[in-house]
Amino acid sequence: MRDCAGRPVVILHGHPLPFGASETSRGLNFAVFSSHATAMALVLYAPHETEPLIELPLDPAGHRTGNVWHVELQGIAVDARYGWRADRQPVQRDLVHHFDPRDVLVDPYATCLTGGSRWGALEPRDGGDTDPSVSGASVPTLTKGATPTRRRWRSLAVRDQFDWQGTRPPRIPLADKVIYELHVRGFTRHPTSGVAQPGTYRGLVEKIPYLLELGVTTVELLPVYEFDELENTNINPLTGERLYNFWGYNPICFLPAKAAYAVNGREGRQVAEFKTMVRDFHRAGIEVFLDVVFNHTAEGRLPPDAPSLAFRGLDSDVYYMIDPATGRYLDYSGCGNTLNCNHPVVRTLIIDALRYWVAELHVDGFRFDLASILGRGADGEVLARPPVLERIAADPVLADATLIAEAWDAAGLYQVGTFPAWGRFAEWNGPYRDELRHFVRGDGGFTAKLAARLAGSADLFKHSGRAPAYSINFVTCHDGFTLADLVSYDRKHNEANGEHNRDGLDHNVSWNCGVEGPTDDAAVRALRARQVRNFLALLLLSQGAPMLLGGDEIGRTQRGNNNAYCQDNEISWVDWGLLTTNRDLFRFAQLLIAFRRAHPVLRQPDFLTGEARGALGRPDVMWHGVRLNAPDWGPTSRSLAMHLAGEHAAESDCDVYLATNAWEEDLTFDLPAPRPGTRWVRVVDTAEPGPHDIAEPGQEPELADKARIVVRARSCVVLRSTG
Repeated sequence: MRDCAGRPVVILHGHPLPFGASETSRGLNFAVFSSHATAMALVLYAPHETEPLIELPLDPAGHRTGNVWHVELQGIAVDARYGWRADRQPVQRDLVHHFDPRDVLVDPYATCLTGGSRWGALEPRDGGDTDPSVSGASVPTLTKGATPTRRRWRSLAVRDQFDWQGTRPPRIPLADKVIYELHVRGFTRHPTSGVAQPGTYRGLVEKIPYLLELGVTTVELLPVYEFDELENTNINPLTGERLYNFWGYNPICFLPAKAAYAVNGREGRQVAEFKTMVRDFHRAGIEVFLDVVFNHTAEGRLPPDAPSLAFRGLDSDVYYMIDPATGRYLDYSGCGNTLNCNHPVVRTLIIDALRYWVAELHVDGFRFDLASILGRGADGEVLARPPVLERIAADPVLADATLIAEAWDAAGLYQVGTFPAWGRFAEWNGPYRDELRHFVRGDGGFTAKLAARLAGSADLFKHSGRAPAYSINFVTCHDGFTLADLVSYDRKHNEANGEHNRDGLDHNVSWNCGVEGPTDDAAVRALRARQVRNFLALLLLSQGAPMLLGGDEIGRTQRGNNNAYCQDNEISWVDWGLLTTNRDLFRFAQLLIAFRRAHPVLRQPDFLTGEARGALGRPDVMWHGVRLNAPDWGPTSRSLAMHLAGEHAAESDCDVYLATNAWEEDLTFDLPAPRPGTRWVRVVDTAEPGPHDIAEPGQEPELADKARIVVRARSCVVLRSTG
């Protein structure tokens, strides 16, 4: 047996562990799990070829240990392209899903895949990666109803060596984080981005100075492991252009970084480019989180006769939840299948994938998409102590990683505040998002809920022993309206998605301020700008860890599209021209972040109690209405004032006072006394246009009236005490 370079290769028995392709002193060891395979073959490919170079059937007597098939090849090059071909008996609970023993399957433990090195393009021979200078690859076109040509993914074994140059993870405390959610491609793809390598890991690195200027501590990247952006079969009915899987929430497997986000994603170089990006972020003191999808795979929506990609061909009833009565996939993800996360083999794969991203790629944390699925058993039942979550929470390699749960799933399981946490998981606070939207929109009766959210959501998280920082506060995220659209549209406008505007949420708790969409009405535009400032002020002055949607700080719009998962165009891309147009909004967000980071009173380690304590005998938080100590918690209430006592912060701090008015008329609030020997100065007034909406540190104006303050209609005022 010889490899593609004509070198002799010796076949050895190999080892069942570790799974995947691993380098040995003699060559490469390959190991894959399948409990139902009656035969297994390792298929090797030469670069850029679709036909196998070698197909090596494995003798179960010498190449199988338990349910693991393995072989070691002495003399083979490390950059081998390979796949598995499995023959297995039909399984009773999986009789309706297509399986063809001729399918060449991706290794679930592959750390690199070939076949998708260029975004939106098929490789010329539809099998390997090639140099773009000779590729001739193009964006495949679609006609309505057509089935696209599918990529042929191959696993790639690579030598994983990298010089981290002494950089270390920043390890920013949860309470001190300001998280910034972005899409690797969409953040720099627009022609106005000004980067040399738009839409790539390197392009993102070029924006580090901008992120430092804004003041965020952590970037949270939408999915970056390999997915097929060409799988979408819809076309834009407004333009006739093809649509994509832009967001990437449809993983092929869980370890390989997406090659098309690299400038050169061939021959496994995407791994080094990803590591370089992380290294440069860490050198700048910024953390890198990943949005990870361990709830379903790309096989859920394959056509019935499409080749299996990986898990379906190896062991469908192990990797997926299957209805025992019908043999069909159970779908708690809304994407056609559900990963069987608590099966021992699957949960080990999840742990190994997370360890790989942390130990080898130095990722700092994870946001788990539809995380409630990780708490379901094989038949979909909700488990009291889900084994996979226990293992993630207790895993020693992941001990310093931040873990964030989206604590719900597509089948209606909603666990915000009750997600199995063991003191480890923070949670996206869905009630925070919804209740702030209601209040700022002017809906009556939300002041008590607003107070709970401003104070860290003790009603949700205190019972589980978690601190306020475990509430990940957000108003917008990738899924839904941008902040500019939240105040510009009453209804979603997703016609460009090719699904007749049926996709995306109908319940957005948004308000267009009187006109649907773009307008030249100066009064409407001013009100929208004020509402945006209100949202940012409330978000960044709340206890908990805030998360911003990338581009909200410069007024990015998706033109009313609240489900832009398929829009690889200006709907999704950040238009950097807005940084000039909306420079005052950027400044407002920047100074608010700086104010938050400068004042520990906004980042309390414990929940606020409202009880009098300390040498001054003051409560840590005092709630007021227009009259002191008389907050209006009634069914029509639309105003609230919060006074934080600085001496109760982890480090002694000034007092902070926030008054917010969602009524359509101005209100006059009686002012409480600040700490003895100090006076109030005004930091924020969202009713003022920029640059008067927020003051630079040390330049805050004193109040003309020391006893009361006017908070204008639909606005917020923030004061701090100073000697």
